[in-house]
Amino acid sequence: MPSKFESYQKRRLASSYISVVISIALVLFMVGILGLVLLKSTLVSNRVKEKVAITLFLKDKVSKKQIDGFKASIAKEDFTKRIVYTSKAQAAKQYSKEIGEDFMKFLGENPLKNGIDIFLKADFVTPEKMEELETRFLKNVFVADVSYDKPLINLLTKNLKRISFWLLVLSGFFSLVAIILINSSIRLSIYSKRFNIKTMQMVGATKGFIRRPFIWQGIKLGIIGALVALIGLGVVIYYLDSFAPSLGLLKDYVSLSYLVGGVLISAFIITWLSTFFATQRFLNLRTDELYY
Repeated sequence: MPSKFESYQKRRLASSYISVVISIALVLFMVGILGLVLLKSTLVSNRVKEKVAITLFLKDKVSKKQIDGFKASIAKEDFTKRIVYTSKAQAAKQYSKEIGEDFMKFLGENPLKNGIDIFLKADFVTPEKMEELETRFLKNVFVADVSYDKPLINLLTKNLKRISFWLLVLSGFFSLVAIILINSSIRLSIYSKRFNIKTMQMVGATKGFIRRPFIWQGIKLGIIGALVALIGLGVVIYYLDSFAPSLGLLKDYVSLSYLVGGVLISAFIITWLSTFFATQRFLNLRTDELYY
């Protein structure tokens, strides 16, 4: 009989641990998916921003040597992602192709100007910073005019702020749900050992001594759950990369390291805190309260 009872208790304990690991893995998997969305949404928004250009139209009297020097100075600026120079001859050829006829035959001359398209780094694509750049370049002696799509910049900035806000709200909500669910799973696993906790306390064991093995056990279950979640995330990322290779999910080692580190650290912190407070609760209960 004792052996059967002991085997029953072991099976029950193993079942409890497995349920905790599965709960932690599922919650961390969802949090990891949301984290991946947050990381890649930043990358996608930056790619969109870095396709925005501010165009400088140069004065006709500016020489080729001066243009080369001006281009070199712009390329060194912190806001510059890349620059594209278009001569007035190239611009005329391109415009003629677009309208389907050579407009210079009617005008007799080329009215277009040499231009430099400056593709900005994502951090500088805001209405305020682009206005500052416009004002700055208009004061330059080589520049005749500055052009960029102001309505597009305003709309882009507004929409990206709105999307970022709701993503942060969702991440906060799911993080709270993750903490609550993992905390509940760990509390249920410790609940079955509440009598052992009280017995150890009654024979003189300190709270720290009683709490320590439960905390380490909780952390181990959390790390196992995190590893299971990371395996699931790896499968999802692999298939997403095969369907959308432009996102570069498997090649983005920085984002992947953030994701792995975030899941592991979250598992460690949440399980540590949950186990600490769960054991503390049962340590503070009176003996007659253990039955409720």
